Amino acid sequence: MPRIELNTEICAPIDVVFDLARSIDFHLMSAQKHGKQLIAEKTRGLIGLNQTVTTKAKLCGFTQNLCFEITEFNKPTIFVDELKRGMFKSYRHAHLFLEEDDKTLMIDIFDFESPLGILGRTANRIFFRKYLENLLIGRNNHLKKIAECDDWKAIISP
Repeated sequence: MPRIELNTEICAPIDVVFDLARSIDFHLMSAQKHGKQLIAEKTRGLIGLNQTVTTKAKLCGFTQNLCFEITEFNKPTIFVDELKRGMFKSYRHAHLFLEEDDKTLMIDIFDFESPLGILGRTANRIFFRKYLENLLIGRNNHLKKIAECDDWKAIISP
């Protein structure tokens, strides 16, 4: 199963970074260029334990409905979202947060597996891993930019 691990250092308080990372409003804002829409369950605000969200987005040229559930949650150190319905055989994204002096280290551990056996494994190696890693890097860079200035206040309340 492919794994993507990313560390992003952010000069902002851990509570701000944690809440931005779980903000549905931020997620939609950062995914605008992918045409992502929310189509069911929670559609605004902060997502928490056992809550689900279903998105409609283009992924690799195909329109997909993907349903995610928050399966672990301990503010402000970790939350995990897992795919409940969608194109992947498995999908688990752990978001970890560590406070270091006046900075927050945001750690993504993202495990996924495509369907279709050897075809899926080949697609993972050739395409999906890099595609998904680039999506996460873009999202993290956007989160870092928003968290390190006062722009986060328009998305979440302190």
